[in-house]
Amino acid sequence: MKYFLGKSEPDHDYSIDDLAEEGRTRWDDIHNHAALKAVSTMSPGDLMFVYHSGKQRAIVGLAKVDSEPFPNPDDPTNYWTVYVTFVKKYENPLELARFKANPLLKDFALVRQSRLSTMAVPDDVATWILENIS
Repeated sequence: MKYFLGKSEPDHDYSIDDLAEEGRTRWDDIHNHAALKAVSTMSPGDLMFVYHSGKQRAIVGLAKVDSEPFPNPDDPTNYWTVYVTFVKKYENPLELARFKANPLLKDFALVRQSRLSTMAVPDDVATWILENIS
């Protein structure tokens, strides 16, 4: 099992509450090549931290990848997409400031490449996230 982080802007796009209500969605609208590469490596059973960008800037929930990556039928320029299902909404979101305050996380893509919409999460970072979120 691998971990990923997927960003969404809740005020303009899609929120953890939308995912909780729908239960399942296609994770798409990805344009960056590095983000598309991350999606292309996802497998069913992998977990994705859902991150709200914009005003909140925090991990707010968890989703599970439940499909193999496949070509986006609605936008061939955004080649890869997957389906994800809702797992949980965190009561106390883990804010970006906590990542930036930890020198051990300075090389994590969330800190280093702030505009990247979807990224792999190294095991040590995933462990830190799970230890620091509830």
